[in-house]
Amino acid sequence: MDYKNIIVENRDGIAILSINRPKALNALNAGVFTDLDAFFAMIRTDKTVKAVIITGVGEKAFAAGADITEFLGMSVEDGSNLSKKGMDTFAIIENFPKPVIAAVNGFSLGGGNELAMSCHFIVASEKARFGQPEVNLGLITGYGGTQRLTRYIGRAKALELLLTGDMIGADEAKSLGLVNHVVEHGQEVEKSVEILKKIISKSPYAISKMIEAVNAFSDKTKDGFEVEYNNFGKTIGSHDGQEGAKAFLEKRKPIFKGK
Repeated sequence: MDYKNIIVENRDGIAILSINRPKALNALNAGVFTDLDAFFAMIRTDKTVKAVIITGVGEKAFAAGADITEFLGMSVEDGSNLSKKGMDTFAIIENFPKPVIAAVNGFSLGGGNELAMSCHFIVASEKARFGQPEVNLGLITGYGGTQRLTRYIGRAKALELLLTGDMIGADEAKSLGLVNHVVEHGQEVEKSVEILKKIISKSPYAISKMIEAVNAFSDKTKDGFEVEYNNFGKTIGSHDGQEGAKAFLEKRKPIFKGK
């Protein structure tokens, strides 16, 4: 499929999706969201894609926010609709049944940081910078930033960053729990590939049910414990669950089929 704002490479079952607007520091415009929606819809049932890495083209930015030029002249209703559309896209990523890692190679700001936080976790370059500077424009976050940042780093620190608009470096982001790994600049995709190779060697079915159970923790409409015991039952009664148990007892490598 041809995309206008992203580049996709398949590396042995791992799709590397690069936001391709380097002149705009990979700012998220309507076209980026259209491409993201199309990409994730297409690969949901594509067995040749087992995991996803999202990164940005160029040396400077993962994504340095939303495209502010699209904000001019917007009404209250327009703004709410734009925000809801972005939240819907990021919810698809957060709840995607295949693992999604953000490989942050530079500025991860505003909507860009909200995109990174919607991924299952983050691997960052030592030069990465994180922040939600919307307040500097007289705005608040629009794509779930108040909720996900608070979930990641706690209410007090989230409020400090949201109300000051300050940026933090990769090491501080890791110490706060926003980032999983900090690596040498230029190695963030390779580190993500390394992690995903380990993950995709497991049962795809178990991986999808694990993601679902973890996400239930922050879903106020669900009882996370109930989701876990139901999903445990689904996995233990699945082909992969039975195959994993048999392989363990027979001291061999399991052959998972993703069902």
